[in-house]
Amino acid sequence: MEWWIWLSAGLLLMLAELLTPGGFYFLFFGIGACAAAIAALLTDNAIVQAIVFASVSIVAVAVFRKPLLEKLQKSKASSVDQIAGEVAIASSDIAPGEIGSAELRGTTWKARNAGGVTLKSGARCAVEKVDGLMLIVRSE
Repeated sequence: MEWWIWLSAGLLLMLAELLTPGGFYFLFFGIGACAAAIAALLTDNAIVQAIVFASVSIVAVAVFRKPLLEKLQKSKASSVDQIAGEVAIASSDIAPGEIGSAELRGTTWKARNAGGVTLKSGARCAVEKVDGLMLIVRSE
């Protein structure tokens, strides 16, 4: 096949990866097609090009897919955990042990006062942890 056909196929596969939810298969087959485009520049043998495509694709999936997924899943999972230790602003008065609301990062959250002091509206409070969609806070 012509080199530009392989290159076009590789770019289309990489574009397909951007348009689909992350399984990270199209990306590596796109890389394999780009490698086959380079092979097509060096030889006219379609079998060699197909072997380059298949081997580069399979090796790339086997070597890079799992670490890439782990890295992305780790960053997604830890994004909520990073909220602990930040400062929120109470949107309403929250008595000790009661639930009210607090603003954090421009979003209003349900908040439970874990401290022994009533949090007044507008008071700064430290986020101790996140319990589902609720902040556990105490006076700063």
